[in-house]
Order: sequence, then C-alpha cells, then structure tokens
Amino acid sequence: MEAEAAPIVKRLGLHFDDPRIIPGPSTAQSYSGTAHDLTVHLVVNGKDTRFEVDNVGTPAASLTTYLAAQAFKPDLVISLGTAGGFKTKGAAIGSVFVGTSTVNHDRRIPLPGFDKYGLWHCDCIPTPNLQKALKLQAGVVSSGNSLDWVKEDWDIMQQNGAAVKEMEAAGIAWALHYFDIPFFCLKSITDIVDGDRPPQEEFLENLGAAAQALQDTVAPVLEFISGKSVEAL
Repeated sequence: MEAEAAPIVKRLGLHFDDPRIIPGPSTAQSYSGTAHDLTVHLVVNGKDTRFEVDNVGTPAASLTTYLAAQAFKPDLVISLGTAGGFKTKGAAIGSVFVGTSTVNHDRRIPLPGFDKYGLWHCDCIPTPNLQKALKLQAGVVSSGNSLDWVKEDWDIMQQNGAAVKEMEAAGIAWALHYFDIPFFCLKSITDIVDGDRPPQEEFLENLGAAAQALQDTVAPVLEFISGKSVEAL
C-alpha cells in the first residue's frame, strides 16, 4: 500500500520512475535508487481505477510481481508490508517478522492434487544470520483476500503454524516461482489475529506505527544484505 511504501521511499531516497518502467495498463508504480551499494526497486500495486483505493490482495500482488520481475530482473525480492500477527507466536503491535514460508489460507479446493495447489506452500530463502544479527522474529506468513477470517481460514492457519496473516505474500511467491527468483518477507504487525479486537479497528489505529517500524527495519536489512550471497543470509 502507498502508506506502507512512502516512509521507505523517503528513508532510502528513492525516486519515482518517470517514464514508468512497468508498462500499462497495469497500475503498478515503481521507485528506484541505490542504498548500501545495492540497486533497489520498490514496487507498489497502485490505485484501483474503479474504486480509487490501493490495489491489495493476492491477484494484484501476483500481477505486479510478474511484471516487475520481467522489468527489473531482480536477484532477490523482499515482500514488504504490514500484517496481522499471532500473540501465541510472540507478535506485538509494531514487531517485525521475517517470513520462513508462505501459504494460502482461503484457497480451499478439496480435490486430489488441487488441495496442495490451493495451499501453495512455498519456502522463503533461509535467513538465520539476518534474523540473529537484527534480532528479528520469524515464522510462516499466511495469505488471504479478506482482512478478517472465518473458521475454515483459522483452521488452515493453525494447521500450518502461521505467525503472520496478510494479503499478498503467497501471491508474490506464486509469481516468483515461474522466474526462480529467491525471496523472503518482512512484515510489520498492525493487529493481533488471536486477540479480542476487530482487525479493521487495530489496522487503522496502528498502520502508521507499523509502517514506521517497517521503515526502521528495511535500511539495516539492506545494509546486512549488501555484499553477501543469498546463501550467507
């Protein structure tokens, strides 16, 4: 979302790509620059042309990721954003998690083969040294296309040990699979999934703080990554 990206764009000194690099009619927008000797491209889904709100969810994330992978041919992708977290996994408002893997919790297809396809479990690259150096929590990132959840979603999240619930990472993983590009996730917590407050209330209340926490984490992450191989993360 624009509110998630803006602090990072400012912190890293990225510039808006004009003319656009990702072709239309996609609404995706990109910002580019150099940080810690790395070439960085930050890509957002842009605004929906019908409802004039941020494009969110796995379809938008998959499309944007596919087009960005074609345009920039990155060596590594980081799925950045805010998310709900589970207090049973140690989440608190503003804490930042590194994704160890991604799954879908709302693609229930009870047919042979399609059940695993719907879940689409995908491992992120291992980042034990990054987690240790920056004292970051880690866990499974579970994606769906609703801000809230129903019992079936909850059951799947519990079965897969979800620590984070959000709306994009599994779609990003799906698209990157076709390019064989390594990736991991950084997710800052806006709301507590297994808490007692509606997620929409906590999300709106804590979006700014979570975006700030994400901004404060991205620069040290890039500094740690700089000059290292994927295997050294």
